[in-house]
Amino acid sequence: MVKKIFVLFSGLKMTLTAGVFLVASLILLLTDTAFPIDPAWVTVVICGFPLLYLAITRIIHNKGMSKISSALLISIAMFACIASSFMPDAHENMFAAGEVAFIMAIGAILEEKTVERAKKGIKQLINLAPEQGRRIADGKEEMVSIEHVVKGDILRVLPGEAIPVDGEILSGNTSVDQSIITGESLPVDKTIGDSVFCGTINRFGSVEIKVTKVGEDSSLQKLIRLVQDAENNKAPMQRIVDKWASWLVPIALAIAVVTYLLTDITRAVTILVVFCPCALALATPTSIMAAIGQAAKHGVIIKSGEALERMGKVDCIAFDKTGTLTHGNLAVSDVVAFDPAIPDDDMLMLAASTEAHSEHPLGKAIAAYAKERGVIIQTTDDFKMIPGKGISGVVEGKQILCGNSTYLEENNVSLDDSVTASLERFCNQGKATILVSGDGKCIGIVALSDTLRSIAANMVRELRNTNTDVVLLTGDHARTAEYFAKQVGISSVHAELLPAGKVERIQELQKQGRNICMIGDGVNDAPALKMANVGVAMGSMGSDIAIEAADIALMGDDIAKIPYLKRLSNATVKLIKFNISMSMCINFVAIVLSILALLNPITGALVHNVGSVLVVLNAALLYDRKYI
Repeated sequence: MVKKIFVLFSGLKMTLTAGVFLVASLILLLTDTAFPIDPAWVTVVICGFPLLYLAITRIIHNKGMSKISSALLISIAMFACIASSFMPDAHENMFAAGEVAFIMAIGAILEEKTVERAKKGIKQLINLAPEQGRRIADGKEEMVSIEHVVKGDILRVLPGEAIPVDGEILSGNTSVDQSIITGESLPVDKTIGDSVFCGTINRFGSVEIKVTKVGEDSSLQKLIRLVQDAENNKAPMQRIVDKWASWLVPIALAIAVVTYLLTDITRAVTILVVFCPCALALATPTSIMAAIGQAAKHGVIIKSGEALERMGKVDCIAFDKTGTLTHGNLAVSDVVAFDPAIPDDDMLMLAASTEAHSEHPLGKAIAAYAKERGVIIQTTDDFKMIPGKGISGVVEGKQILCGNSTYLEENNVSLDDSVTASLERFCNQGKATILVSGDGKCIGIVALSDTLRSIAANMVRELRNTNTDVVLLTGDHARTAEYFAKQVGISSVHAELLPAGKVERIQELQKQGRNICMIGDGVNDAPALKMANVGVAMGSMGSDIAIEAADIALMGDDIAKIPYLKRLSNATVKLIKFNISMSMCINFVAIVLSILALLNPITGALVHNVGSVLVVLNAALLYDRKYI
């Protein structure tokens, strides 16, 4: 019952009603009109009850110094104003009691609205989770609750509908709006074999999907949990401020008592009103929530306020290469024929026809590239594969070998200087190579390379503009790492590192006093993500282990979000420090003015709440500010 009254009185409608009665009290005060009961009593009851409720519940449930809260100090100030209002020529103190309670209620509503706005992204995520799906069973379609959908079920998703589960497309082609999960602004084309995420929107074609993840395992639910965890974790600054607030309350009481004994009760009451550390207590949580809320809008999930604060102190960012600076998928980059009688496309046809039977990723990449080029794959006879070396087969009557130099030499295929020079050139460029021979003669080479993200170089430049150093930590061959690092403008490269080696390099940098952020996407990056001051996992939900190990998750493959994250973190830390400094200065000045009788309880309440309102408004501006 008491809690229901608290909720009722804390609402906007009741607060506005209290404000009407407070205005009536002010009119009576200004016109010096006598009235049997001061209307401010209504304001005190409506706005004062929630304060008193919070003060008492915190005394009962909190531990140690946290029992002493700002609500307790304001409640004491309110009762002091009421008590002093019965003294001669102090009737305005009743208005002051109502004003203190009313302004605190308005401040609480502003804080709640700011936090709600910051949580808007998570609410949208929760609302996006579909409740039903079209299950296909025995050739029939039926609408079922998502609770009854299990892994392996077949669901049909029509154009315009939200995809109800994580799954793999079995039939149909479409484009999917994945912005809520990955942050991508444009719909992504999807076809058979592609993965789709729960909560994303099927824009065009009808598709049938096989359920791969349901319930709490789905991408959307993971995303929701990450954001909810962030809301429950306090930043170090917030914990420090909470302790300060607990100590400031008894200090305020002591100063008020001394002032009362040396001067009068009005000054003592004013000190109680202005000393409340509300703005100080609001400085960190409102800024953190606003920053986390803004980041969620752009597909960046910050797990805790502490991670955001640490990111603001990062001065060196370490990147993994594969899947981070690059797309992580090998593709054919060069096709070179050595025999003038055999054009490049003919050589590619011979290689692709043979590799079409291979299960090796390089072979599949060559076959796929040939199909994209419109090269017709021919029948291959007598196919053989030697693991770790290469393959062979007969295409159009020619004995074709595809593999490394050792494999060709073992089969009596000689490599002249032009072949060796090409191998060396492609190796220096960090590319994988497949040599192709026909009837005992090396006829060409196919080079494959991981493709660099087009925005990688610009991203590195932007990070340098924020005075942040960039290093590359990769398990790749040194020459490959150097080649890609040069492409994006990274000068500090550490290659051929096992997971433990990445951890050691991060520890070495930390011993030099550096604050390190590690960016990675795979299981092998998890130890480094944990060791770094801040770990950022990227990729379309990435590796589950990497996501769990990281402090921050990028829900898409857009590494352009990293400079944005750095700018947002820097701005948040600066804003928190500014808000704390501003609130402390306002409190100090207000106390001095109260002791000098330049403020009374009425004006003191206004001055005190200026700090709280400014802190909340600053946080609201942070939520809408542009950092992209």
